[in-house]
Amino acid sequence: MDLGRFAQEMASMARDLLAQESVHSTLARITASATELVEGCDAAGILVLHDSKVETLAPTHQLVIDSDQLQQRLGEGPCFDAARSSQGERVFRIADLTGEQPRWPAYAPQVRALGVGSMMGFLLFTDDENLGALNLYSRKPGAFTEASELAGWLLASHAAVAFSSARTQMEHALATRHTIGEAMGILMGSRHLTEHEAFDVLRHYSQDNNIKLREVARRVCAEGSLS
Repeated sequence: MDLGRFAQEMASMARDLLAQESVHSTLARITASATELVEGCDAAGILVLHDSKVETLAPTHQLVIDSDQLQQRLGEGPCFDAARSSQGERVFRIADLTGEQPRWPAYAPQVRALGVGSMMGFLLFTDDENLGALNLYSRKPGAFTEASELAGWLLASHAAVAFSSARTQMEHALATRHTIGEAMGILMGSRHLTEHEAFDVLRHYSQDNNIKLREVARRVCAEGSLS
């Protein structure tokens, strides 16, 4: 691995992640980066657990979806374990799936039949929460080296921050949209305005008083009117 070139690519990828406009585009960039930056990676995806139900996010190939569904059906598998890890295992690397895997006796032979030769997985976590697992697949046994694992771990570290940030921004946007909608409803009722007219009242007040639109809406919701 050319460490200088890799560092430049990782820095560019990190900036690109934070520039994405939605959670979906952020996750798609993460998994695409895995296939571009991690040596040996043929496919990647993010697995999220909701209780015991598996959700596959931003898969680069159908292979990822098939593997996740297999793990859900069997109730076992390395990605499954990584996604529900807390203080335990945060990285796994299975160098060769053609050998016996006593930890996942049902999953291993069936994922081999899907064409997977080796796998890696990384828990996506911040100080506050676990977000799921970034999982990398190769069709070749022995494709992932220690250098691949280091590259995957660095990618996962950036990815967790970007994922958390994108989700927080989405939650704030939804909350703001809800507050603006509630404020418009109050003005429509109290002033007998149309929806378009109510929004114009909020917008003009925001511009005339140099106050952010969400703050204007919050005041209307709290006070019932605009003073």
